[in-house]
Amino acid sequence: MRGAEAAAGGEARLRLPGFVRGLLFDLDGVLTDTARLHATAWKETFDRLLAELAERDERRFVAFGESDYERYVDGRPRDEGVESFLASRRISLPSGTAGDPASALTVHGVANAKNERFLEAVSAGGVVLFPGSARLVALARSAGMRTAVVTSSANAPAILVAAGLEGAFDAVVDGNVAAARSLAGKPAPDTFLAAASDLGIPPAAAAVFEDALAGIEAGRAGGFGLVVGVDRRDEADALYASGADVVVSDLGELVEEG
Repeated sequence: MRGAEAAAGGEARLRLPGFVRGLLFDLDGVLTDTARLHATAWKETFDRLLAELAERDERRFVAFGESDYERYVDGRPRDEGVESFLASRRISLPSGTAGDPASALTVHGVANAKNERFLEAVSAGGVVLFPGSARLVALARSAGMRTAVVTSSANAPAILVAAGLEGAFDAVVDGNVAAARSLAGKPAPDTFLAAASDLGIPPAAAAVFEDALAGIEAGRAGGFGLVVGVDRRDEADALYASGADVVVSDLGELVEEG
């Protein structure tokens, strides 16, 4: 990527356009290697549900696949992900309430079952911080840039602590904040726009870093100055098609060491 570069931390430089003053990062798959934990938790949850419904309704069992994860749940709030995937299979469940147990055959119950599995993986030490991402965040802060995490996850505080990133961001707009402020989830741009506002930076002066197609769409819809796709699943073409200005396989590619 060409453009002005921001000096930071000795001779290392950030390979970002000079107009960028704020960096907005998705969490899972961009900063931390927790996207795989989410994918596994979703598959275990949906496969168990689909098997139960197949037996109950005498229908053929078709397992939850990787393309289902990318298309229907990746980057979305949990309840919306459940509804989106079930609709793709023409399955209708009652919405239920946020307090439904994980065993409940409701949208909230399925979402809570997935969250339980995910938190078990986090507690077992499953959170890994991508070194290139850590380097980029550290250099950006050294250069005086404002940083924020924007994620649909309601578990962001626990994940940031597990990754050693607590205190590394000027703002965090997660699933809890989105619910409290009644912000629409990705692919709507609302959460990114809220984070930019919290940082006091106009969207045109901010860069969005996303690995999910829904997140890329949100960054483009919000009019952000730079939308960076992080290609963790060999889908660069899809990231570009969704609106990414540039695609990298690791955020370390945006750091030029001296």
